[in-house]
Amino acid sequence: MRIDIISAVPDLLESPFKTSILKRAMEKGLAEVHFHNVRDFAFNKHRQIDDTVYGGGAGMVMMCEPLDLCISQLKSEREYDDIIYLTPDGETFNQKIANSYSLKKNLILLCGHYKGIDQRIRDLHITREISIGDFVLTGGELAACVVADAVIRLLPGVLNDEQSALTDSFQDDLLSPPIYTKPEVYKGMRVPEVLLSGNFGKIEEWRHQKAIEITQQKRPDLLKDF
Repeated sequence: MRIDIISAVPDLLESPFKTSILKRAMEKGLAEVHFHNVRDFAFNKHRQIDDTVYGGGAGMVMMCEPLDLCISQLKSEREYDDIIYLTPDGETFNQKIANSYSLKKNLILLCGHYKGIDQRIRDLHITREISIGDFVLTGGELAACVVADAVIRLLPGVLNDEQSALTDSFQDDLLSPPIYTKPEVYKGMRVPEVLLSGNFGKIEEWRHQKAIEITQQKRPDLLKDF
């Protein structure tokens, strides 16, 4: 899988991809992540990429030409499954979207900045708009990292135990059940006996029931899909 991330401040993006699972995925050749500074496509000596809002109003807007040039160059080099704009007014990112993107080959993530991007870029190039929640960030860079992390960890071979991803929260519209490790007793609190029984049928039954209970308590909205 290849992910191209377009940003006005690409330095914000590099650190998450230099450690842990994302780093290993790239070292194994299972994922490629490339950063593109939109200022490299600016058309004047000041590398200007933003301007004032037509019609008046506060804030600055990312201009058409630098973004168009950057996206057009990438599109000329390969075919993309989706060109995604990270924006607060997009559809809310979830595990189902992450699962679907883990099956794709090439993605572009466009990070907004300032007040956002000129609408004409959305009309020309964007195939999907995604939000990571009902709040506003300084730019789309952190959102791009979230999306990339959620997708890359699902690629076959990235996790040491691929079954781990299949039992994550939201994979079956339920939250995860409680989990325990050693010691068996800590400050008077015991690991549930069923988990020590060796009866894997009973263990899975217990986990499933606990997942339903926890989802009912914390995220009852998920149970309508379940």
